[in-house]
Amino acid sequence: MTEVALIGKKIGMTREFYKSGQSVPVTVVKMEKARVINVIQKEKRGYDAIQLGFGKIKSSKLSKSMKGFYAKKNTEPKKILKEFRVKNTENFKEGNELGLEIFNEVKFVDVRSKTIGKGFAGAMKRHNFAGLRASHGVSVSHRSHGSTGQRQDPGKVFKGKKMAGHMGDKLRTLQNIEIVKSDLENNLLYLKGSIPGSKNTEVLVKKSAKNIKKLTILEKIEVFEKAKKIPEKKKK
Repeated sequence: MTEVALIGKKIGMTREFYKSGQSVPVTVVKMEKARVINVIQKEKRGYDAIQLGFGKIKSSKLSKSMKGFYAKKNTEPKKILKEFRVKNTENFKEGNELGLEIFNEVKFVDVRSKTIGKGFAGAMKRHNFAGLRASHGVSVSHRSHGSTGQRQDPGKVFKGKKMAGHMGDKLRTLQNIEIVKSDLENNLLYLKGSIPGSKNTEVLVKKSAKNIKKLTILEKIEVFEKAKKIPEKKKK
């Protein structure tokens, strides 16, 4: 079930306290329930997949072709349509809804969202350049990025050259983020640490792609508590 992903909205950050007294910073994400709009068969398209719809949208904002598509599927219009390849389409039927329950047995997830846009930034801020020297003949160009290219040969600036420009506002993925808590009643997911983007940013959450054997915070606390008890037994 965790081959698919869910889309949510970043609400903000808070903290969770454990019995051990440990405080853990968490990001709260309000998850959307996904509806299965279309089940794609291998015979037709060459691969098995499902198309999920997220969020609400006014029908007045849809194009004529999309209105027809949703009318044919007999479902309310969705703001976002995403396709996910699955191994078996038998578990999914058109009209079914998927929620936080798909992450029930999942400890770590990958999160994808847009970073905060920082506008036009210089080379020092954007690429962590050192800049030019503060003295010894350097005039009016202390924070410049220095030379950009070569001479006659090749006589151009290569693509991808690190220069001043638009910073942030890019899609970024953070891997292996721990699920600290999930609130099924309110559709809230508590993820350890920070994730890219400002408040109300769209966040795509899916099961971690890497097979990791990392311990969760609760597991670490259990190990620590067990280690505490062992020396006491030896004294007796």
